[in-house]
Order: sequence, then structure tokens, then C-alpha cells
Amino acid sequence: MTGTAAPYPNSPRSVLFMCGMNAIRSPMAEALARAALPKGTYVASAGVRQGERDPFVDVVLEEIGLSIGRHQPRTLEELEDDYFDVIVTLAPEAHHKALELTRSMAVDVVYWPTPDPTVATGTREQIVAAYRAVRDHLATLIASRLVAKEQRKGA
Repeated sequence: MTGTAAPYPNSPRSVLFMCGMNAIRSPMAEALARAALPKGTYVASAGVRQGERDPFVDVVLEEIGLSIGRHQPRTLEELEDDYFDVIVTLAPEAHHKALELTRSMAVDVVYWPTPDPTVATGTREQIVAAYRAVRDHLATLIASRLVAKEQRKGA
């Protein structure tokens, strides 16, 4: 399954979020999914190429009581596991790479187009607002597409 998947009837047991450098979008999605999905769900993130940690991610996650902890950006090759129920790609290059890697695997690859907040310019507040918009976009998608319907009702 590719594209924008319909909500899963049950939350997946393992999810990988992929973006370009595992510096902003995918670690943010990982933190949000860990908070939203049932305990015991394996959630990871990786990038197509090596990146550097972005401090604005910490700022916008801290605003909602979350953290990426000591997360350091990692590539697909650095992942400990290579099987996931679903791979969510957040950037075009990540989507192409995921499709290439999973050609012969039974795994759902879904693409959630997500803006790159590093293109934002202006004041610090305008830049942080771009990161907040990405955070809120990802939180909405996770809640509507990965969290089981029964769990959403109980929240």
C-alpha cells in the first residue's frame, strides 16, 4: 500500500518514520507516535543520509511535554531492526528509498508529505512557528491514521 493510507483498524505493532536526514520531521514523528500509540509499540526513525540534530525540534516538543532525549540522527543502515509493519515517509527522497528497499517485503509504505521547516525565514518566532506547524501536522496524522479507533474514543 502506498500513498496516504486509510486509518489502520488496529494500531501497528512497529512503525518506522523516514525523512531526509532524521534531524527534524522523523524524530519529531517518532516522539509524537511514542506518546500516542499503545505501550509496547516499537517506534523508530531514520534518514536517507546523515544529518545533525536540530535544536528547534527540542523547543517545539518541549512545549507539549515531549522530548527526543539523546536522539542523534541516524541513517537506515544504523537501525537495529529492519522489519516494520508500516514505514511512514515524510519526504520524497525517503519515500523513493523506502519503496526501493521494500520491493520484496510485506510492509506498508505510506507517504505523508510534510513541509521542511528549515526553509522558514524571518524572526526566531516565525521560524519556531514553522516547526510548530510541522509538529501539529504530524500529531494530527498520527492520531487519525495510526492510533486505533478504539483508542481514540477512549482518549
